[in-house]
Amino acid sequence: MGATQALRDSDYLMSTYREHGQALARGTPAREVMAELFGKATGCSGGRGGSMHLFDLDRRFLGGYGIVGGSLPLSAGIALSSSYKGTDDVTVSMLGDGATNQGTFGETMNLAALWDLPVVFLVINNQFGMGTAIERHSAVTDLSQKSGGYGVPGSRCDGMDVLAVHACVERAIRAAREDRRPQLVEAVTYRYRGHSMADPEEYRSREEVEEWRRHDPIETFGDRLKEGGVLSADELERLDAEAMATIDDAVEFADASPFPELDSLYDDIYVLSEQIGAWWSIDERSPGTHRGEREREAGEVASELAEAGAAYADTDEEKGGN
Repeated sequence: MGATQALRDSDYLMSTYREHGQALARGTPAREVMAELFGKATGCSGGRGGSMHLFDLDRRFLGGYGIVGGSLPLSAGIALSSSYKGTDDVTVSMLGDGATNQGTFGETMNLAALWDLPVVFLVINNQFGMGTAIERHSAVTDLSQKSGGYGVPGSRCDGMDVLAVHACVERAIRAAREDRRPQLVEAVTYRYRGHSMADPEEYRSREEVEEWRRHDPIETFGDRLKEGGVLSADELERLDAEAMATIDDAVEFADASPFPELDSLYDDIYVLSEQIGAWWSIDERSPGTHRGEREREAGEVASELAEAGAAYADTDEEKGGN
């Protein structure tokens, strides 16, 4: 919640396979999220994405990805498109602590810094990669330092404090937007439950979990609101009851919704020519990007470049570049 509140409506958000809360915080209706978890046609991904692939283009929430570190190059691509189009939109890319050990992490950090991409990488460090403690899977446990060698400044915040997260991410977004430089933020937090329903959680003690629960972000934020006179205890209880009612309503909606029709099984697998409004290409020898109106032009230009030597082929600017 702290991170999403720092975003503008036109900014982009990409997440991992633990994206339920991010989708809700970005504004996706609870009914659509729950229906997607049920695999129903009324879900935000039409029942095709399920738990790990929530998607809401209207709110620029671009997933939800099941592959660890798989969304990192994609988030760099979204940020690159913002630069191409000349907008000041920023992309926030969420990843887990384990993803910082993937090859895509280093590759994406390098290109983000090399190309001055307006992207913020938000590392959700919940202390464990499945059942492996961070001390056992990462030689550098201060993950905010991992990106520095690639030219991406890093910072760290208390991931259990919603206001601290908001302040830290807001600063990073401002730097990415105004200075056109990538940033990395590490939010140190904790995962109360197992990695999955099949996780026996034998790698940590109950005492450790209970100690972290004492710093629960919802409880501590509620206490702060009461202490500051913003909300009373009764008002907080009412908000909690309203939240539970929203969840119950979402479950009922999802349960009553239909599954996708069987004859729609092959829908949205391929991009059809009539679905393409335009395409863009770039030629490093000429400034700016080149826009094509007709889909078939893309194939024609690609063929010409391939025949002439691909990346180093000469091409007319009006037909696009490499």
